[in-house]
Amino acid sequence: MNLYSLLSASAAKGRPVRVGLIGAGKFGSMVLAQAQRIDGLHMVAVVDLNVSKARVSLNRVGWSDNRYGAKTVGEAMLSGTTCVLDDVDAMLACEEIDCIIEATGHPIFGTRHALKAIEAGKHVVMVNVEADVMVGPILAEKARQKGVIYSMAYGDQPALICELVDWARATGFEVTAAGKGMNFEPRYRYSTPETVWGFFGWTDEEVAKGDFNPKMYNSFTDGTKAAIEMAAVANGTGLDCPDDGLAFPPAGLHDLARVFRPAADGGRMARSGLVDIAASQEPDGREVFNNIRYGVFVTFKAHNEYAKACFKQYGLLTDPSGWYASMWRPFHIIGLETSISVLSAVLRGEATGCSKEFRGDAVAVAKKDLKPGEMLDGEGGFAVWANAIPAERSLSLKALPIGLAHNVKVIRPIAKDTIVSVDDVELVNDLDVVNLRRDMENRFRPGSQA
Repeated sequence: MNLYSLLSASAAKGRPVRVGLIGAGKFGSMVLAQAQRIDGLHMVAVVDLNVSKARVSLNRVGWSDNRYGAKTVGEAMLSGTTCVLDDVDAMLACEEIDCIIEATGHPIFGTRHALKAIEAGKHVVMVNVEADVMVGPILAEKARQKGVIYSMAYGDQPALICELVDWARATGFEVTAAGKGMNFEPRYRYSTPETVWGFFGWTDEEVAKGDFNPKMYNSFTDGTKAAIEMAAVANGTGLDCPDDGLAFPPAGLHDLARVFRPAADGGRMARSGLVDIAASQEPDGREVFNNIRYGVFVTFKAHNEYAKACFKQYGLLTDPSGWYASMWRPFHIIGLETSISVLSAVLRGEATGCSKEFRGDAVAVAKKDLKPGEMLDGEGGFAVWANAIPAERSLSLKALPIGLAHNVKVIRPIAKDTIVSVDDVELVNDLDVVNLRRDMENRFRPGSQA
């Protein structure tokens, strides 16, 4: 509870926290919206392949032109302004930058950017969960070897869930389940970038006014993002993905402890210690009362009658038995909160969530019958959705990580709703990342510590 004090003290000594941002899309724009208001935090550089679009993003969130008018990163450093450019290497060459926020959302590029940033001795705040779930444990190890922090992004749900799990364990409770809320119905599985806006209820005019990527938002809709995030939470907390993947049981606040407890005690979880999603919709489309669509939660168990009685005395929402209770955060505001991760890394040397082991995996599943010659188009596309399963099962099936399902040719028929195997596709591109993933699989067997 002292980050702002630490930041103020550092700034008073003439040492602001210096940051570089990669990716000026929706998440990056939200980061920038707040960065301009934090005294002592200097956004030195913003890197995006589309510099003009990045400038539009800065303008949209309230930056004046002269504030991001530096022609070089060096000029930005000296003047206290910001340089907008398309060259990651030029930004990383600036020794004074402390921390890099990777917010591209692209698993291949994100992996490369993180590796370069770590090698350059920068802390990394990995907004890019798509990359983290694919190779996070090995990136975290490389960061430790360089003496820098590799962190999940506060404000995004995985980091907030990790925080709740840590709270429950640090107070002595058994964590029975953890997850997030989400608008989901089974039919959403087969949404495409062409149909996605209808599921959000947005008009073409509303979409045109925002900085919305249809593939990204479709990955939220078809359950892919949920799988990516829950597998990342498993890797960061030691909880497990369900054997058959996420079940998305509908549950409101009043039912979290009832639903997210072991089946042996009347709940919907196969056992204690799992991640899953509290759907805000019933399978038939009816909205769940008092849902936590934008929130995160943890359920936990009292260890004796005394603790159980305290649950009742202090008004916790419990299951009917009184043994299980829930704690939640009703919202997350993603990039608007990510400075917490930056300041924690730079000023405390601490991550706000980090992949510690290879325990869960987000694997590609055919969204339709796929024929040889067809191309996979990654998360949120037309060809595949992702499911979160235990890493041990993923390895036994030779499952294709969703992060490697971009621009990949199918070489064997794959039936709809079947997990895609690496033997079903031709992996000839991005071999540096493919090999890093294989290295991680070999070095971080399920359950082993990073």
